[in-house]
Amino acid sequence: MFNILVVEDDRNLQKLMKAVLRQNGYNVLCAEDGVQALELLDSAHVDLIICDIMMPNMDGYALTDTLRKANNNLPVLMVTARETFDDKKKGFLVGTDDYMVKPVDMDEMVLRVAALLRRSRIINERRLSIGEVELNYDTLTVHRNNNSYILPKKEFYLLFKLLSYPKQIFTRQQLMDEIWGMDAEADERTVDVHIKRLREKFADFPEFEIVTVRGLGYKAEKKI
Repeated sequence: MFNILVVEDDRNLQKLMKAVLRQNGYNVLCAEDGVQALELLDSAHVDLIICDIMMPNMDGYALTDTLRKANNNLPVLMVTARETFDDKKKGFLVGTDDYMVKPVDMDEMVLRVAALLRRSRIINERRLSIGEVELNYDTLTVHRNNNSYILPKKEFYLLFKLLSYPKQIFTRQQLMDEIWGMDAEADERTVDVHIKRLREKFADFPEFEIVTVRGLGYKAEKKI
């Protein structure tokens, strides 16, 4: 069973999150600020953190920043009433993995938690398998049967991202922000160029294909 740490100073919201997460099969720990959260992390195993930004003593930004500086890569889902781009950018820059704006849709929260846990497992294992195809994150290598293909970093990260979430649509901007960085000088056409290269290299692979979703972006489809 996964352990979720909810860091929220609003008692009513904390109780609601706890109840919903438990209904969906998670074990839930609770803290009212970043200081309490760090104390809990010293004594309990946690798989994912859901935290508010505005909290007493230590806010969500400081908590996430402290974890990342300590090389703690726990998935963090930030939940906040702040909804400006600058607020979100600050959250991502200190190391949050996802962001939700209050009032929180509890069904969406559960879906995001599941997705973050799935991605965390994939990254921790550093491997991704689809039929006869295996991607090795550490060596930037795609293996199939007795053949190996070493990809440039950005091409590999792009392929790994898409195949980690089959059927999920990613906009060009989302892919740019995650793989090239939010401050990258390249434009969205760079994504198109890399997608074209990947399609050319793996056109004869029966296991998957990269699909263009007109007006939106790209997604990967498993074909087996």
